[in-house]
Amino acid sequence: MFSATNLLVIRGDRIVLDGVSLELAPGDAVLLLGRNGAGKSTLLRSLAGLRRPDAGTITWNGQDIFADRDTHATRVAWLSHLDAIKPGLSARENLRFAARTQGGDIGDALASLNLSDLADLPARMLSAGQKRRLSLARMMLGGRPLWVLDEPTNGLDTASVALLASALAMHRAVGGMVIAATHIDLSLPGARILELGAR
Repeated sequence: MFSATNLLVIRGDRIVLDGVSLELAPGDAVLLLGRNGAGKSTLLRSLAGLRRPDAGTITWNGQDIFADRDTHATRVAWLSHLDAIKPGLSARENLRFAARTQGGDIGDALASLNLSDLADLPARMLSAGQKRRLSLARMMLGGRPLWVLDEPTNGLDTASVALLASALAMHRAVGGMVIAATHIDLSLPGARILELGAR
């Protein structure tokens, strides 16, 4: 069980998040909605263990994630709104680099996002959508139970969004959890909606 309770985040003199709570059990998904600046990325960074909230708790099976950030990092597959790939490496090499610490089947990750034919191209030669698919493939390596996704559909065409939806469904079917912020419709059947900054 993963939960966040009464989170407060202050940046400068501005309250970014206040009283935010959520809970996920295996197979659950939460979809974050809200205008730009509502705190979606800030919340995702906190849930991934990258930024400690100013108040409130985030726990994994009742244990504070910030008591052991290294352990929490092994549970989380984090996808930022930016593509953190190495342009001088091929798609396959980018995944091989990630797999050294995460494990996982590189061939399966490439195939699941229709990248097998591009596997040996330098990442700098990929289109924006192909780079995004490569970032998603890297995130899928290692079977981490919690996927934290910030705008995962950036740069994706309709067919690629469908591939992502399939990957999300398979992840949840084996007990994985998903928290995602996106501006377009993302197929997450049964996902709970958490709207930030609602008036």
